[in-house]
Amino acid sequence: MTAPASAIPRATYRVQLHAGFTFDDAARIVPYLAELGISHLYTSPILQAAPGSTHGYDVIDHARVSDELGGEEGFLRLSDTLRDSGMGLVVDIVPNHMAIAEGNRWWWDLLANGPASRWARHFDVDWDPPEARLRNVILLPVLPDHYGRVLEAGEIGLARRGATVVVETVGRAFPLDPRTTAPIVADAGARLASDEMLFLAEALESLPPSTAEDRILVERRQRDVEVVAARLSELIAEPGVAAAVDAAIGERTADVDALDALLEAQHYRLAFWRAGSRDLGYRRFFDIDELVGIRVEDEDVFADTHARVLAWVREGRVDGLRIDHPDGLRDPGGYVARLRASAPEAWIVAEKILGADEPLRTDWPLDGTTGYEFANRAVGLLVDPAARDALDAAWAGAADVGPAWDEIAGDARLTALSELLGSDLNRLADLVLAVCEANRRHRDYTRHELHHALRETAAALGIYRTYVRPGDPLNDADRAAIDAAVRVAAERRPDLDRELFAFLGRILRLEEPGTFATELAMRFQQLTPAAMAKGIEDTAFYRYHRLTALNEVGGDPGRFGADPSHVHAALAQTAERWPAGMLALSTHDTKRSADVRARLAVLAEDPATWRSAMATLGALERPHRSGDAPTDADAYLGLQAIVGAWPIDADRLAAYLAKATHEAKLRTSWTAPDAGYDAGVDGWARSILADPAFVAAVDATVAGVGDAARVASLVQVALQLTAPGVPDCYQGGELWELSLVDPDNRRPVDYDVRRRLLAAAIAMGGAEAWAAREDGLPKQWLIHRALALRSRRPEAFVGSYAPLALDGPRAGAGFAFLRGDAVATVVPRHAVRIGRDGWAGTGVTLPEGRWRDLDGAPWSGRVALDELLASFPVAILERQA
Repeated sequence: MTAPASAIPRATYRVQLHAGFTFDDAARIVPYLAELGISHLYTSPILQAAPGSTHGYDVIDHARVSDELGGEEGFLRLSDTLRDSGMGLVVDIVPNHMAIAEGNRWWWDLLANGPASRWARHFDVDWDPPEARLRNVILLPVLPDHYGRVLEAGEIGLARRGATVVVETVGRAFPLDPRTTAPIVADAGARLASDEMLFLAEALESLPPSTAEDRILVERRQRDVEVVAARLSELIAEPGVAAAVDAAIGERTADVDALDALLEAQHYRLAFWRAGSRDLGYRRFFDIDELVGIRVEDEDVFADTHARVLAWVREGRVDGLRIDHPDGLRDPGGYVARLRASAPEAWIVAEKILGADEPLRTDWPLDGTTGYEFANRAVGLLVDPAARDALDAAWAGAADVGPAWDEIAGDARLTALSELLGSDLNRLADLVLAVCEANRRHRDYTRHELHHALRETAAALGIYRTYVRPGDPLNDADRAAIDAAVRVAAERRPDLDRELFAFLGRILRLEEPGTFATELAMRFQQLTPAAMAKGIEDTAFYRYHRLTALNEVGGDPGRFGADPSHVHAALAQTAERWPAGMLALSTHDTKRSADVRARLAVLAEDPATWRSAMATLGALERPHRSGDAPTDADAYLGLQAIVGAWPIDADRLAAYLAKATHEAKLRTSWTAPDAGYDAGVDGWARSILADPAFVAAVDATVAGVGDAARVASLVQVALQLTAPGVPDCYQGGELWELSLVDPDNRRPVDYDVRRRLLAAAIAMGGAEAWAAREDGLPKQWLIHRALALRSRRPEAFVGSYAPLALDGPRAGAGFAFLRGDAVATVVPRHAVRIGRDGWAGTGVTLPEGRWRDLDGAPWSGRVALDELLASFPVAILERQA
C-alpha cells in the first residue's frame, strides 16, 4: 500500500530549519516557491531538539514543537500559509534516536531511576553486560579526563535546582537517584530540627530499589518519588530550608570521598570521553555518544514518539513523512508497516541508502526512497568511461595508502568497527560468546576469535544491512549478502577457523535456535549500517580521491561512469515499482552539491585537461606546504574541492579540509588530532588562496569548463524533473549552488535574489535564459517551465518510462527517454566533447505526432540534435493533442 495519487507531490523543496531560519522565515518564501512550481515544502525535523541545534535530528521531546523554530504558533502560521497557497508540507521524522541533553525528560528520569524508570524500555540500553561494574549502570563518557582526576580537581560537584539536587560537571548536569538524596534531606532536617524533613528522608531511604522487578514495587517507587518531590518543593520555599539543604550539599561537595561514594551509588557512571569507543552500554546513532537509540519497535514507544506528528497528518497539516535512517531500527519493515497503517493517506519516503545494484524491498509499504540512487545515476551518466585509465594514473601518483578503492574501503570499514563502533561490536561479541557457550561444538572459541570474526563479517557485508526477521522466510537477497560476507571474511582471515564463520552465517540467517542467537542476528543488522556509513561515507570517501564527484552517499567510487543501458533499465524499474519515490541531486547530507559534481565530471571528461590542470595547480600549491602537510593525497582532494566549488574563500576551504582530514583518520582525527598537521593544512588552504598566481590558474581552469559544467548541471536537473519520481530541490539549488559537505551546504540562502531572477525568468525564452547563465537563471527557468509541464500533464509522470533511441556518429554522447508517450527528454551526456566537436548529424526520431519544447517551438519526426539543443542545452518536449 502506498499513498493515493492525490497525495503525491509534484515537487518538494527542502529547507533546513534552525534559530536563524524559523517557521516564519519559511512562511515568507512560500509565495516564491509556489510561483516556482513547488507543490510541497519539505522541512528538517521540527520537534523540540537539543538547545542550539542547527539541524533538528537531536530530538529531546516528541510532544513539543521546537521553541527555537517558533513553537506551536509558528508551526500553525506556516501550515496556514502553505494551505492558503495551495501547497502541502512534508516533515522529516527521527524514529531511531534521541539526544541525551538535559531537556530530555525521559532520559533524565532514566538516569535518576535506572531500570525502574517508567521510560526504561524506551531506550536501547543493555542493563546486564558481562562486566559486573557496568550492570544496571549507564556509562556516560562525558569527562575531559579520567574520572578520579576530574573529581580530585574539584570539577565535579553538587548543586540545587529548586528542591532537586543534581551533579554538575563540565557544564552539564545529571540527576541523582532519589534514594541517594535521603542523607542530604536528613542532614537538612537535623539542622532545622524538622520532623517533616526527617520523615521525608526516611521515605526516600525506604523507596523500593531501582532494580526491583515486581511491577507493584516499581509503581510504588514512582508514586512515592513524586509525592516526596512535591512536598520538598513546597518546603524549600520556607525560610531556612534552602539554606540547610545547601549546607548539606556543600559538605558533600567538599568531601571527595563522600562525593565519590554518592556518585558510585548512581545508575550512571561518569567516565573519560574515550571510554565510549569500547564500553558504552547503549546503542547510539553511529558513533555519536550524545544520541541514544530508542526502541521504536515497541508499540508504546512508537505511540509516544509519533503521536504529535500523526495528529498533524490526521488534521491535514502534514501531508508527507520522510523517515530518517530506517536502517538503524531493529525491524525497519515492521516500522514502515506500522507507520503506513497509522498514516494510510500520507506520502512516505525513507532515507534508505541502497547499494549500487541493490533494489528497495517491495514488501515495504513506502512510496520510495529519498533518492540518493538517482543522484549517483545522474552524475554517472556525465562521467566518460574513456577517461578512466588517465585518472587512475593521476590518482596513483598522489595516493598515500594505495590507489585501489576496494582495499581502501575494506580497511576503512575495519577501522570504523574497531575505533568508532567498538562498544557496539563488543556487545555483539558478548552475545556470540553466550551462543557458543551453549553449543559444545563451538564453546572453545575465545572472545578474541569471536570478536574478530564478527568484525570481519560486518566489514565484508556488501550492502548497508540485511532484513532477516524471526518467523519470516529468508529473503534470497539477504541469504546471498550474508553468504558472501561470510565467505569474504573467511578468506581475509585464514588464521581463524572456517567453521566459526560458517556457524556465524547460520546465526545471521536465523538458522541457529535460541534467544541469544536471534538477538545477535537482529543486533548485527543494526551494526552494519553504522559500519558502512562511518567506514565508507565518513572515512574511505576522504581517503580515495580519483574523482571525488563519485564519492557520494550510496555511490561506488570504484565504478567509473554509468552505462546508459543500465540507467535506462533502472529508471524503467523505478517507473514500475516506485513511481512516487523522491529524486534527489543535493541534500543536507551530500558530500558535494550537484553542481560541484557536474563541474568535476566535465573536467575529467578530457584527461589531457585534467592532467594539465592538476599539474599546473600542483606546481603552484606545493611551495605553500609546511613539511608534509598536506600530503599529496590530501592536496589532491583539496584541489578538486577548490575547482569544484570555485569561487571559494579561505575560511570555507580550511573548514572543509579540517573535516576531510579528520574524517580520513590517517594523519589526524577527531579522537587523536595532530596539531602540527592540522595547522599545516589550515595554513596551506589560506596561503594558496592568497597567492595571485594560484588563484589565476584556478580561474583559468574553471573558465575552461565553465559552459560545459553548466550544461552538465542542467542535464542533471532535466533528468530529475522528468525521470520517474518526485523531484526535490535542496534549499538554494534552483540557481547554481557550489557547496561542499555540511556545514558548507547549510549556508544562508538569498531569497531576494531568487525572487528577482524568477520574475525575470518567467518572461524569458530558453535562449534568453541561457544567455543570462552567469547568475544561474537557466536552472531556475528550466525548473519553472518543467514543473508547469508536470502540472499540466500529471498523467505522463506516473506513466511508463521508455528509452528513446538516438542515431548518428555521436549517439553515445546523448541520453533520451519518453514518459507516458507524452513527454520526451533529450540531453547531452558529454558536454565537453559536444561543445568541441558538435553533434555531427546525430539526431533523435520523435514518436508520431506534433511536439513542442519548453519554449513552445514545434518539432516532429527526426530532429537533429544540433538544432534541437541550439537555443537551450537540454530539451523537454510535450506531445500535442
